Amino acid sequence: MSALRNGVNRATLLCAAAVLLGSGAALATTTAPVRDRLPSGWPRLGTDRVWLDEAALGRWRDHGWWPPVVIAALAVALLLFVCWTVLEVRTGRLRVLPLGRGGVTLAGPALAAAMAERVQAVDGVARAHVRLIGRPHRLRARITLVLAADGSPRAVLRDLAEQAVSEARAAAAPRALEAEVRISVQTHRTRRIR
Repeated sequence: MSALRNGVNRATLLCAAAVLLGSGAALATTTAPVRDRLPSGWPRLGTDRVWLDEAALGRWRDHGWWPPVVIAALAVALLLFVCWTVLEVRTGRLRVLPLGRGGVTLAGPALAAAMAERVQAVDGVARAHVRLIGRPHRLRARITLVLAADGSPRAVLRDLAEQAVSEARAAAAPRALEAEVRISVQTHRTRRIR
């Protein structure tokens, strides 16, 4: 996920949390247990406060413009939320990678399988799985590998960067390819003797 999208997501969640927290705190000040524990200088809502009395409700009913405006605002907010959700979900696997202007393409799973085969050939790697994500102009390879019992993480990462990742970057050129590596260690099951 890009830094911009990450920042937008965090800012959106922070704003939503601030609005909900402020609303909840304001409403909590109307209850007696919370009201009695607040310092004397803090603002609080009255316990007898009526949010919408009959006179105000009658004045709102006289204006016919506000129901369509409220419905339109809620529809726009829902549409923005759906677009944001679609953008978040869309960062899945890369299906096709265009290679040139002649309509030549490379299947994303084929490049991922070739890269996984190359990663698995690195000394000290027991198993490997590669997933290409992102968009054609910004590729990310998510490499998950399991080290053999005698494998050194430093040597494996060095060989991985020099061999498999550099070859994949050459294949994807002129596009940049970022690699994210997750390493786990192969565990041996202890045999039980009966």
